[in-house]
Amino acid sequence: MQIKRTLTFIEEIAEEAGQRADPPLRKVAVAAVIDNPFAGRFERDLKPLTEMSAEIGRIICTRAISMLAPHQAESYGKAAVIGVDGEQEHGVSMLTTVFGNVMREAAGGGKAWISSITKRAAAGATIDIPLAHKDALYVRSHYDGITITLPDAPLPHEIAVICAFANRGRPNHRVGGLAASEIKGVDGLT
Repeated sequence: MQIKRTLTFIEEIAEEAGQRADPPLRKVAVAAVIDNPFAGRFERDLKPLTEMSAEIGRIICTRAISMLAPHQAESYGKAAVIGVDGEQEHGVSMLTTVFGNVMREAAGGGKAWISSITKRAAAGATIDIPLAHKDALYVRSHYDGITITLPDAPLPHEIAVICAFANRGRPNHRVGGLAASEIKGVDGLT
């Protein structure tokens, strides 16, 4: 499976509510647009999509991590937007543990499950990709997201597969919960 297009997104927040963010919060996302081999027809076995997600993941995660530099990834999320001739399940099949493990490797490890979202939409779709701490879901400071718009994608017969990473939690977070410095990193929760 060949990637037809790659779209990249960077958001950097240096100040929030009049308070400087040090370091700035950098959120990045990379989308790979591919042809959906199952568009327009039902296919029971979606394993080919799951298997190809590893290589696609390596390509887009490598690019995303390079865009995050000089920072390291602390949180991550994933998404897929499926063109209207496909099924939501086609995107879900590309975001399984196979893709997730590639994301974890790119992020330098990760114990927590990776937040995700999928939807079927027309070209020009906007999607909100959830982010959470890579080692412990109970770290509230890292509950966040990145919103991206995919110009001219996905076409009805395409899928956009997306990875997202951030270097820190929200600026000015103050709603309590487990602090990133208190992570045990054993169960993916705490």
